[in-house]
This record gives sequence, structure tokens and C-alpha cells, in this order.
Amino acid sequence: MLESPLPAMDAITTKRYLPWVVAIALFMQQLDSTIVNTGIPAMASSLGTTPLELKAVVTSYILSLAVCIPLSGWLTDRFGSRRVFLLALVTFLLASVACGLAVNAQMLIAARIPQGISAAMMMPVGRMAIVRTFPKGELLRAMNFVIIPALLGPLLGPTVGGLIVHWLSWRDIFFVNVPVGLAALWFGWRYMPDYRSATPRPLDLRGLLLFVSGAGLLSWLLEIFGDHTLDNSQALALLAVSLSLLAAYGWHAARVPHPLLRLGLLRIRTFRVSVLGGFVTRLAVGGMPFLLPLLYQVGMGLPAWQSGLLMMPAAAAAMGMKVIATALLRRYGFRRVLTVNTVLVGCTVAAYSQVDAGTPLVVIVGIGLLLGLFNSLQYSSMNSMAYADIDAADVSMASTMASTMQQMSMSFGLALGSLVTGLYLAGLPQTDRLAVTGALHHAFLTLAVLTLLSSLSFRSLRDDDGESVSRGAV
Repeated sequence: MLESPLPAMDAITTKRYLPWVVAIALFMQQLDSTIVNTGIPAMASSLGTTPLELKAVVTSYILSLAVCIPLSGWLTDRFGSRRVFLLALVTFLLASVACGLAVNAQMLIAARIPQGISAAMMMPVGRMAIVRTFPKGELLRAMNFVIIPALLGPLLGPTVGGLIVHWLSWRDIFFVNVPVGLAALWFGWRYMPDYRSATPRPLDLRGLLLFVSGAGLLSWLLEIFGDHTLDNSQALALLAVSLSLLAAYGWHAARVPHPLLRLGLLRIRTFRVSVLGGFVTRLAVGGMPFLLPLLYQVGMGLPAWQSGLLMMPAAAAAMGMKVIATALLRRYGFRRVLTVNTVLVGCTVAAYSQVDAGTPLVVIVGIGLLLGLFNSLQYSSMNSMAYADIDAADVSMASTMASTMQQMSMSFGLALGSLVTGLYLAGLPQTDRLAVTGALHHAFLTLAVLTLLSSLSFRSLRDDDGESVSRGAV
């Protein structure tokens, strides 16, 4: 049970301004996660490394975000939503400044980790505060207000990043967070309610150590695979260790009353298909935000600002799809939409294997629009279906598990995309545009095949699965 010490007379003020608090924080987090991709080539040049080696700048952020999301609920129960949210904002701002002042790749990667940890606190705590503040009749309006500004981050991020890199310095990419974060901090200080649990559950410390170490080691292996820092026997041994740690967490979670992630929820078919099937789909397309700027800038030789502009159609189309996603799901159902749309996503990813320096810009824009449309429908469908058969008492844990798996799949997807590209590059210099373009083309085809295979997981759904959700808003 969560309680808040806010007096009753503050309820109207809180309802009026709390969505702004969460929207600004989510906008900053989404802007930061997308703006960095466009600046990777410039960062690599400045720091004396290669773009593929800087993938850890992105994956370290996403992985630290993913593995720390399960902690957010426990921290909120124990210390209160207001304190956790404000501390996360301050940490995010300080880490952003440290990123901008980084003198080498190691310092930049190290500063990205606390950024990811603080983002893991902001997102779920802000969403929880919205759910606790607004009654069900007003919740949809409040959530829509929060989601739309958050979508502006991916829309503006690549373009803003490209313009900053072109006219200023890549370091200013991180300093953009300062004014936005200060605005969120001011609003949060005044209007974030302080929800906390009267009887907080104990922290599953053993489960946390098993899960974080297993997931972190697995992601690190994906990142360094092919870099010749480990021989095959060492890599296989560490892979066995990481999988053993994750298996040990599964065994542990089934035997404690308050596990970090309650894996028993995976027995629910719609939740299992959404989380596990969605994991494979996101794994396949998760590398696209990292690989496309490489194709545009390194492979095709476009300036950073133009590369950023070419990322905008997908984000704009994703926002547009939100308008019709509900109608599509009501008419055709989750099984048919997810099965067919996953194939369309795979075909669109494969289309990028035909993009090179001679491809007309209108064709590239068209492919970007299609990718944005299909990805948006895919994520809306998977995210909403996850809660179709979840009891009210399990919504919080289901949300934590779904968010964790989503972020892990993004981290693994980035590492996988970079790994596949590196294998196809076969040791050729990354300054060779034709070699980079060819490697990226083969990587797109490989990821497309994986996406097509993931569509099979959605065929296990029943025709009426998710109807309780599709009758409402998605």
C-alpha cells in the first residue's frame, strides 16, 4: 500500500502540474538516448577510436538502465517517489556534464552508466506517480499528455544531434540536458507527490546480484566478441558463466516470496508472448538507430546534420501511427496484426540493404516512413497486449518485468547489430566507405531474417487474445 503525505487541498495543483513534471523528464531522457547516435562518428574521430568501438557509449547506458529498473519500485516504496525522482534528475544532470567533459572513450562510457541508472529511476517512478494520482477515468488523458512530449525526443534527437555536431561540438550534445533537466527539477521540487509504502517489501539482494551480473556479463561478451581480446575458449567459458548466473536467478526467483522479478507471470500466455516474442523482435531491430547513422555518415559520406534529418521520417511516422493503432487492433486483433506487421518490419529492414550513395533521398525517406509506421504499431501492440490478462495486483510487477526486458533487448540489439557488422567487415578499415556499406547491407539482411523468424512467436496467440485491451485505448 502506497501513501502520500500531500494535503488534500494540494490535489488539484498536483493533477495540474504533475504531468508536466513527468513529460519534461521523459522528454529529456528520450532526447538523450537518441541524440547520441548521430554524434557517434564525430565522437570516435575526436577521441581517437572507431565508431563501432564506441557502441559501448550507447549499450552501457541502455544496459545500466535495464538492470536497474527493478530497483526503482523497491526504492520508491522505501524512500518515497519525490526523493527518488529528484535524486535521479540531479544524478542525470551531473552525469550529462561529465559526458560532455570526457577526455577519452573510457571516461565517456563510465559517465554514461550513472546516466542510465538515473534514467531507470525517472521513467517508472514518474509513471507510477501518474497512475497513483489520477483516477481511472482521468488516467488515459494524463498518460497521453505525458507520452506525446516524450515522443518528441526521438523526433528531435537525431536532427538536433546532427546540427550540433555540424555547427558546434559533439560535447554540446550532452550539455543540452542541462536546461531541460533544470526545468524538470524545478517542477519536480514543487509538484512531485511523495508516495511510499507503509510496509515496503525486503530487497531481493541475492536476486539482484545474480540478475545484474549475468545480464551485464552477457552484454559485455556481445560487445567485445570479435575484438580479439579473448580467445574462443575464454569467450565460451564466460558465456557459460553468464547463462549460469541467469539460470541461477530463475531458480532463486521461484523459491523466495519477494523476488526481484517474478518469473511466474510468464505462465500467462499473452504476457509471455508479448515479453519473450517482443524480446526477439526488439533484438533484431534494436540496432537500427545505431547502424543507420553509420550508413549515412560513414558509408554514404553525408554530414551529421543531413544524417539526422534522414532519421526524422521514422520518428514522425511513429507518432502518426498512434492515431490509427487502436482502430487497427480493434478491427483485426492482436494475433493478426502482430504476425503480419512483424513480417512488414522485417521487409523494411531488408530494404536498407539496397540503400547506398546513389539512392535517391526520396526513396530513403520513404523507407524511413515505413519503418517508423511498422515499428510504432509493433511496439504499441506488444506493450498493450502484455497487460491484457494481468490482474490489478500484478500490474506493477508486470510493468517492471516488461520494462526490464524491453531495455535489455535494446542493449543486446545494439551489440548484436554492431557485432554482425563487424563480422561482415572482416577486418577491413572503417574508413573504407564501400567496405562499410557492404558490411552494413549484409547486417541489415541478417537482422531482417531474425525479425521474420520472430513473427512465428505471435502465431501462438488466439484470435480473441487482447480483446480486453483493444476495446480501449492503446
